[in-house]
Amino acid sequence: MSNDRKRPVRVLVAKVGLDGHDRGAKVIATALRDAGMEVIYTGLRQTPEMVVNTALQEDVDALGISILSGAHMTVFPRVMSLMKEKGLDNVLLTGGGIIPEEDMRSLQAMGVGQLFAPGTSTVQIAEYIDQWVREHRSELL
Repeated sequence: MSNDRKRPVRVLVAKVGLDGHDRGAKVIATALRDAGMEVIYTGLRQTPEMVVNTALQEDVDALGISILSGAHMTVFPRVMSLMKEKGLDNVLLTGGGIIPEEDMRSLQAMGVGQLFAPGTSTVQIAEYIDQWVREHRSELL
């Protein structure tokens, strides 16, 4: 990852809703930290409002939602709407979990960033976030 920034990339890793399985989110959080990013992990059972407010307060560059509950077509659009309301238009919304390919395409067409299925390399995820920030948050360079 790039070390030429004024500050490290800041990422919020979130679990929204009643999904109580967070091993994957913790693995991703650790991998992103190992890649030199600052990571804030919300813990379980967060609402979209709580997650977006935390993203705003923590001045993050990216918000990654881990979702295994099947509620992705509700959660991601709601988070996107709240991000727009709060002026977080220059923050990447990404994530992963059990999301069918067709739904991934639909969410990306709505403006969600790349979504990652189980088994995706953590290096690939970190590189994607780093590259997105490099391209969209030039004030950090």
